Amino acid sequence: MPEYGRIIQQLVERCKELPTKEERNEMAMAIIDFMGQRNPQLRDEENYKHKLWDHLFILANHDLDVDSPYPFPTMEQLAEKPKRMEYPKLQGDFKFYGKSILQLIEKAIELETGDEKEALIEVIANNMKKSYNVYNKEHVTDDVIFRHLKELSENRLDLTGIDSLEKSKIYYTSNNNNRNNNNNNRNSGNNNNNNKNQPNKRRHNNNHKNRK
Repeated sequence: MPEYGRIIQQLVERCKELPTKEERNEMAMAIIDFMGQRNPQLRDEENYKHKLWDHLFILANHDLDVDSPYPFPTMEQLAEKPKRMEYPKLQGDFKFYGKSILQLIEKAIELETGDEKEALIEVIANNMKKSYNVYNKEHVTDDVIFRHLKELSENRLDLTGIDSLEKSKIYYTSNNNNRNNNNNNRNSGNNNNNNKNQPNKRRHNNNHKNRK
């Protein structure tokens, strides 16, 4: 452990040579304090004292007869390889989009068809495009983003029939426009009926004046 330096290594060797256990215990405590001073960054870690005692035993080549407040690690434990970490299975080849995109996609799938869902899909597609450009450092076409979105959503969000994000805005709002047009037609029909009744009202008022 070269980070502790030659001085601490010499102190450890001197500690091993002391005749009594009391002397070794006293010197081991002093070495632990000195090691903590030489490596203050360890104090920010959890159980840093335990790590210092482990390091002391390693520096002593597992041959140090002292009373430690912690069990010394065996050579077998130190030689044991750590278990392989299970990485979350997010998007496979699309990991650069990040977990937040997956969460947004699931949220969009849960929403009922309407303005809120359409707006969220547009936000997802735009953020996917930004993430792709940052990670791959190249321009990406909208049709590629739509194919990725379809795959990530397991075919539940399909915009592959649209050429670009700009056209997707028209696609998103087309249903709303149709609804608005229908409402406008109904309103215009009501206005026409009101206008037809107005001449009759004028004639009625004029006849009333003539009688007078």
